[in-house]
Parts: sequence; C-alpha cells; structure tokens
Amino acid sequence: MIGANDQRPTAPTRHGAYLCLRPRPGARHALVGADVPALVERLGLTNEFGAAGGHPREAVAYLRRVGGTPWHIADDGLLHAEAVVHVAAPTAERVERFCAGLDRLVGQAAEIRVLGGEVRGRRYTSEAMHDFAYAHQVLQHPGATAPNAFLVPVRKTAAWWKKSWLERHTYFLPRYNEAGRMLNEGHALAAAAGIPCLMRRTYCHPTEPAGDGAYDFVSYFECADEDAPTFHAVCTALRDVARNPEWAFVREGPTWQGRRVATWAELFA
Repeated sequence: MIGANDQRPTAPTRHGAYLCLRPRPGARHALVGADVPALVERLGLTNEFGAAGGHPREAVAYLRRVGGTPWHIADDGLLHAEAVVHVAAPTAERVERFCAGLDRLVGQAAEIRVLGGEVRGRRYTSEAMHDFAYAHQVLQHPGATAPNAFLVPVRKTAAWWKKSWLERHTYFLPRYNEAGRMLNEGHALAAAAGIPCLMRRTYCHPTEPAGDGAYDFVSYFECADEDAPTFHAVCTALRDVARNPEWAFVREGPTWQGRRVATWAELFA
C-alpha cells in the first residue's frame, strides 16, 4: 500500500537575536558615538520603532532598560543589561553579520550577551487553536503606541523532554474530569488575557533541548502602557501550576523590562 508523504515543513522561516549590552566602566561615551546606524543601513535593516501592521522583514530594534527580575536561572548578562538590541531576518547569515559587526563596533566598550533562535512552524497548534490564539493576535505597532518591551527566556526540564510530543501537547490545553468540570486551564487559557493586547514572538533554540547556557525558548512581548498590568497578570497565571501544570517543567531566566526607543544614541544618553 502506498502512503502519503504530507509532512508540514519544519525549516525555520525567520532568525533573530537579542544582544544584551552592559557598558564597561568609563565607556558610555564610546558607545553613544559608535556608528551602529551605518551597520544597520549597510545590512538593509528596518527600524521596528516605526512598524505598523507587523514586523519588518529585516528588522532592528533598540530597547532601553527599565528593570529586571531574577527567577530560577542566574543570568547577569541579561538581568543587568542596560540596553538590548534586537535583530531579525529570514536568514541566519544576516543576523550573524549584524552580531559580528556590533561586536567589532562596541565589543571593547560593552559586555555583550546574545540570546537568539529561530521561528519554526507551530507544532502544537491545530486549526482551532490557531483561530483561538493567533487569528486575531496583536501585530507590532509603532514604539510610541506600544512602548513597553519584555524579554522572558525559559528552559524546559529534562523530565519535560523525556515526555512524548503527544503528552507534551496535552499541557497546552485545559483538562476536564468525567463530569465535564475543568480541572486546570492549561497554557492556552492561562495566557488568554494577553491575546487581545500583547504583541508576542518566540524564538526557539535550533536544537531541543538547548545546550548548556542556552534557553529553549526566548519570548518577547510589547504592549501599551495601560496593558502592562495584563502582561504581569498573564505571567502570574502561567506560573501557577494549579492553573497551568506545564510550568512545573519550566525554569525561567530573568524577566527583563525595557522601553522601545527610536535610535541607537538614545540607549545610552
């Protein structure tokens, strides 16, 4: 008997990195004067600060520190970063060229911690879940409209990766008993309050699980000032293992909060 060969593509569609910068003592002036705009122009990157209706195809963004909250995984390079620069493109080569170029320009003036990954097809998303979680998701808006930025990197435990993909899938959905009473919400419902107001994107590590010192997933969120409390409420809901048992298998790096700015010079002014 002949079988179909109709697997969905798994090749990454986008690559990205967050470059977390900590100025070295006395080096702030050198950072402000670094010709990062020339690097951006040479690589043909579009500033996300002016984005309307979604992410630019080849993108750069500048995020200035507001604060950071430590969680399970110690990561001073992220927790204490004064600025984060985001770069994204359809190819890894373009992202790598930006990272190397920024290191040449400011590597003597700042410590750089790079968190990166790729965008792949959604593995646990049915058509119905797509309509619930993504069909009406918030697109990227200009920085003046949605100025708040949050980075939330996580690793899953070894026990999570030992589970089959079928079992892992169940943690994203609510669970019910035989009488139809909901036992817990699962990831999807615990995070549902953020769908109408939080712009979100996630980079996955190229391998699962990620190696030492890397994160399995790096999630990023943007929102308007009035919606920042919703971001924190969603995080609280996801961390409640009674509501979302998946989080028993999650170890978080620091949550970093920033403010979107329009130019490189504003990061260290």
